[in-house]
Amino acid sequence: MPQLLPSVFNEYLPIAIFIGVALAIGLALMLAPFLIAYKSPDTEKLSAYECGFNAFDDARMKFDVRFYLVSILFIIFDLEVAFLFPWAAAFKDVGVYGFWSMMLFLGVLTVGFIYEWRKGALEWD
Repeated sequence: MPQLLPSVFNEYLPIAIFIGVALAIGLALMLAPFLIAYKSPDTEKLSAYECGFNAFDDARMKFDVRFYLVSILFIIFDLEVAFLFPWAAAFKDVGVYGFWSMMLFLGVLTVGFIYEWRKGALEWD
C-alpha cells in the first residue's frame, strides 16, 4: 500500500504541471493589459463599432436589423465550416455515402446563400 501513493502521484504530476502552467499563463495574460496598455481614450476609441449605433444612447432607440441578419448568416456559414473539418478528417472512412451526404449539405447551403444574396440580405444600402 505505501508503494501505491507515489505511483499515483507520478501519474498525475504531468496534469498538475499542465494546470499550473495554464493558470500562470492565464493570469499573466489577464494582468498584462493593466501593466502595459496605453491608457489614452479618444473619440475614435469610444465611437460605435460595427453595430451601427452609439453604445451610450438610449437602449430603446430604433436600429437597423440588417446587422443581426448578417451576423446570423455568418453563424450559419461558420457552422458549415465546423461540419467540414471532421468530415475532411474522416474522408477516407466516410465512403461514397458520406461524400454525397456532404455534397447535398453543401448544395442546400449554397441554395440558401444564393437566395439570401438575391433577396438583398447582404446589402447595406
